[in-house]
Amino acid sequence: MYDIVTYTSPIPFLAVLVSLAAVPLIYASSNQPNVREFWTLAAAFIKFALVLSLLPDALAGRVAEFTILEISPGIALQLKADPVGLFFAVTASGLWILTSFYSIGYMRGAGEEKQTRYFASFAVCLSATIGIAFSANLLTFLIFYEILSIATYPLVVHKESAEAIRIGRQYLVYALSAGLVLIAAIGLTYFIAGTLDFKPGGIFGDVLLDPTLIKVVFILFIAGVGVKAGIMPLQSWLPAAMIAPTPVSALLHAVAVVKAGTFGVIRVVGFIFGPEVMHAFSLNLILATFAGATVLLASLIALKQNNFKHRLAYSTVAHLSYIVLGMALLTPDGFTGGLLHLSSHATTKIALFFCAGAVYVNLHKTEVSQLDGIGKVMPWTMAAFTIGALGLSGIPPINAFVSKWFLCRGALQADQLVILGIFLISGLLNAAYLLPIVHRAFFKEGGKDLAHHGEASLFMVIPICIAATLSILFGFQPNLFFNLFDLASSVTQSVFHLPASLIAAGGLP
Repeated sequence: MYDIVTYTSPIPFLAVLVSLAAVPLIYASSNQPNVREFWTLAAAFIKFALVLSLLPDALAGRVAEFTILEISPGIALQLKADPVGLFFAVTASGLWILTSFYSIGYMRGAGEEKQTRYFASFAVCLSATIGIAFSANLLTFLIFYEILSIATYPLVVHKESAEAIRIGRQYLVYALSAGLVLIAAIGLTYFIAGTLDFKPGGIFGDVLLDPTLIKVVFILFIAGVGVKAGIMPLQSWLPAAMIAPTPVSALLHAVAVVKAGTFGVIRVVGFIFGPEVMHAFSLNLILATFAGATVLLASLIALKQNNFKHRLAYSTVAHLSYIVLGMALLTPDGFTGGLLHLSSHATTKIALFFCAGAVYVNLHKTEVSQLDGIGKVMPWTMAAFTIGALGLSGIPPINAFVSKWFLCRGALQADQLVILGIFLISGLLNAAYLLPIVHRAFFKEGGKDLAHHGEASLFMVIPICIAATLSILFGFQPNLFFNLFDLASSVTQSVFHLPASLIAAGGLP
């Protein structure tokens, strides 16, 4: 069985605070862009280093925890750097470094205004994201979840146009309404179970449950986290929010916001309800129905999108539900595959959005139909896009192939051939809406407007290439650098109460 030992450490709290502490320094340096961006980068590197320092202990079964405030006996604002939280935190904090460098090139290249507010809001978002990752209970999770919703608003409305303000209000309506639903779910959970603490395998196992009430609580939870996870019909805010600058789109789709939603699904399935309760009350069927429909419908809608970022946005909606479907399978391989897809989708999709931003800043092109021949003037950018497109289509040796492999194995473990078919059909649809962009870029003649153009700023191109390279490296070796496969395996082991040897026997493809 999977046993952990907890110890008190301020490091999880410091990992949350470091980017928050950078906010006043960013504002104080508003008239000195180089200094302002130094604080952004310094906070990003320090945060990543703090998160990584927790990794060896977590892999050895020792988990750092820190109590911020004890409200009453059994209820506290508390952080815990358990393996699933570290998996999310390593992914988010690592990609924040790339996004910070990319943001410098994008914001300067596009001549964006309100850059100080942009970098400050970004820092608050990453503090909230790490707070979500390290939340030890539902109360702490809710507080950081709502902070993330509010901190993202200035980024969504960055352009301050009438349309941006309208979309920002739509985003807040969705996000804050989801928060109210979560409050109801959390209140009912405490009433039923008498605790809000996350527990591998769930907290309802020793409680006599009313079938109707437990289904109501589950639906409230999924509605609450499903908004950020983009589960249909709660996804309409996500493509609309593409009005924001492209680094914000990358934040929304790869680093923080929507990943916080899917991380919420992981917590709800694995650490609140647990596989046994999910199966006993057929809650997984509810989840699988909505997630499966989202995968297929979002992929079909993506086919029709001519706007570059909108096509990528609907791709994100589909791929988030890959993770949700992995949870709904209630099998070890499905759970592992869903976790791995949280990371693999992050590196591939951030590369794709970075590419879209580089094309916009460098060539001022926003539509797929305008992309003919751009691979000849931006070869590094579009080569990285090709890697991301192939990865999301499930082509080896890119990391999304590994996560999809485990998801398909999970469907077979559950004897769910319909879900297996959804994964396979979606892979074909991924290729159908992404690879034509590659064909246009490299195999069609561009217009005269491409003359005298080259690659975008190195601040943009280098992060693009690093994200694409990481996608390949993690495809060959998922444990490279950060032991993400080991983390995913230990999470699965704890949720399903399996011997470590059984998980290890699953091996790599």
